[in-house]
Amino acid sequence: MPDPRISDRPNLGAPAVAAEGERTNRARLARKEQDLRIWDYLQLGTPWVLLALSTTIYFSWALPASGEAYWPDGASVLGLVAVTATWVLFGHTLPIRRKALRPVPAVIYFVGFLALCLIFMTYSEVFIIFTISGFFYAYLLTPWPVGVLGVLATSVVLNGSMLLRSELTPQTLVMFILIVLVQTAAIGVGIPFSARTETEERKREKLVEQLETTLHENAGLHAQLVAQARESGIQDERQRLAGEIHDTLAQGLAGIITQLQAAERSANVQGEAESHVAVALRLARSSLAEARRSVRALAPGELGRAQLPDALRTLAERWSQDEGVPVQVEVTGIQLPISPAIEVSLFRVAQEALTNVAKHAEASRVGLTLS
Repeated sequence: MPDPRISDRPNLGAPAVAAEGERTNRARLARKEQDLRIWDYLQLGTPWVLLALSTTIYFSWALPASGEAYWPDGASVLGLVAVTATWVLFGHTLPIRRKALRPVPAVIYFVGFLALCLIFMTYSEVFIIFTISGFFYAYLLTPWPVGVLGVLATSVVLNGSMLLRSELTPQTLVMFILIVLVQTAAIGVGIPFSARTETEERKREKLVEQLETTLHENAGLHAQLVAQARESGIQDERQRLAGEIHDTLAQGLAGIITQLQAAERSANVQGEAESHVAVALRLARSSLAEARRSVRALAPGELGRAQLPDALRTLAERWSQDEGVPVQVEVTGIQLPISPAIEVSLFRVAQEALTNVAKHAEASRVGLTLS
């Protein structure tokens, strides 16, 4: 029977830390996923909003103001809008929602998008509004130098239509180049940082996944080790209790036999035999009590009522009274708390030593030191 003071409950520290770390990682990933969802919605919705806005302005204001007829220009623009909507749907919206947009298809889509924007602007400069979507698309291009080139290409298309509609002079050409460069620098500067951040984030996500996997494995290993330790502890405790019972009974019986032999030798001496029998009876009762305590996995009675030094003094006093030999108990050093199992072991060592002295030594005095 295991010692009730020795708990065999598993240490929940490692699983608790694992669970807390997993909850923290999941919360962080949930926040990141929410941020990405907002950015994805922005990328998904922007081209559709700008296309609808450009088309509405064209048919409600630009086309009537130009004096052109709804046929064929209006019909051509409607057909171009339908083609563009199909291109955006299958080239961008669906792949983004499925998280399946790859680098090469992204470049192909982007080139087709700019071509459609150029065609749109041959009808009206109003579709510059839709062309602005190219800056959002450029952030989808990888590696990051391709994204910067995408910003540059979008800026050229965006400002090139205005350049072609104005008188081409060195001043306008220089102004066009400056606008394109400034626009590219201002918008494209975030692409390298975004790419680096995304790369680092992917590494962190991978590390988090590995950490979660490791935590799960450690939790399982911890549970397995706890189970093995519990089983091993039970076996060790059984062996310890078996040895403790054996030592207790053997010591008690040895003392009883010694007292009975002394009583037998002094049978003719009045009062001495009764004294030895009384001591033997007390030893028998004490041994029986100790055996019962051992069976119940309790510490020796002396330890149950006092600390180890006091328990040793009590043991020495009783032994001295029984054997008629003075015992001096000395405690040295600083008293530190130790486990109950060690206290029991030390007490049993002292008990066994005193029993051996009584059986084998004709000592006139005994010293017992606890350090």
